[in-house]
Amino acid sequence: MKKQITKEIKDASINNMIENLPVLRAMRHLSQDDLACLIGLSRQTIVMIENKKRTMSWSVFLALMFVFSQTKETNRLLETLDIYADELIGIYKSV
Repeated sequence: MKKQITKEIKDASINNMIENLPVLRAMRHLSQDDLACLIGLSRQTIVMIENKKRTMSWSVFLALMFVFSQTKETNRLLETLDIYADELIGIYKSV
């Protein structure tokens, strides 16, 4: 049976990511420009997302999850801040 992530879970995870993006960037010692280059966006897009003037797409969220799950500290923070919802963990581990 295929597990699905509901719109509500996606929205909550994206909102938690937006709220904590500056902290996550700081923990990885990434400037807005550094992060933008890593995931293929412009620095202005990162600024607008952090300032809540632009919505974050699911694909951008997943790219950020990949970046921040690469170190122990930020990966742990993703779980602590409910960015990495249990449903996401379950699906990630099942593939």
